[in-house]
Amino acid sequence: MEKLPKLGIPIIILLILSIIIIFKSAVTIRSGEAGVLYKTFDEGVVTDEPPMGEGFHIVAPWNKVFIYEVRQKELFFKDMKVLSSNGLDIMIDASTWYQPKYETLGMLHQTRGEPYEDRVITPAIRSAARSVVGRYTPEQLYSSKRDVIQKEIFDETKKILDKQYVQLNDVLIRDVTLPSTIKQAIERKLKQEQESLEYEFRLVTAQKEAEKVIIDAKGKAEANRILSASLTDKILQDKGIEATIKLSESPNSKVIVIGSGDSGLPLILGNN
Repeated sequence: MEKLPKLGIPIIILLILSIIIIFKSAVTIRSGEAGVLYKTFDEGVVTDEPPMGEGFHIVAPWNKVFIYEVRQKELFFKDMKVLSSNGLDIMIDASTWYQPKYETLGMLHQTRGEPYEDRVITPAIRSAARSVVGRYTPEQLYSSKRDVIQKEIFDETKKILDKQYVQLNDVLIRDVTLPSTIKQAIERKLKQEQESLEYEFRLVTAQKEAEKVIIDAKGKAEANRILSASLTDKILQDKGIEATIKLSESPNSKVIVIGSGDSGLPLILGNN
């Protein structure tokens, strides 16, 4: 009877140690995450195998798993200061959509570490933004070139991040803030250009209307000339006879012939 308690104590201790080992060895990777395995007594970070996927995993208690979110994430840049082509300070609000490349997650962890956003993405975006914006004037940044600039920043940033085991999905320019004096000057210039275009449009419209009137007048004059040239005395006399016959056949008219006119046509008096 006295031996039972003595045997029970080691069993309990062994059971507790087993629970601790299992607890330390169990790793649960949630949805949208992946794990990088670090082997303490081997070659360290595992880079030649895919990362550990979602679910429950058992690893040796002396190893460690670093968990990364592999879903798309957004990094926002507020009031990023850059210079235009003529040296003026421009403030840009931008955001970038990114995620680590799944298959090379081990390399990202080994070479860049867990806070890879600050070490990789932020410097890449700032470098690309300065390079691209420096090619354009404030007028171009304010108006028509924003979409072009956004694409160029994306292209340059992607070239950098592709070598850093990070997948860049998009770059969005949220806002471009110019110095107030420059902005007002650009707005005045744009307004003047718009007014000038409207004035030119009115001039062109008036000119076309005048040309139309001239063409119509020339057409009518030419028609009258052709008609006058075709009307001979014989044609006029025949037309007069036709009109006289129609008038004499009218039931409401009484025709009296009292000689003839200069054209040889009868003179007609009628009463209702």
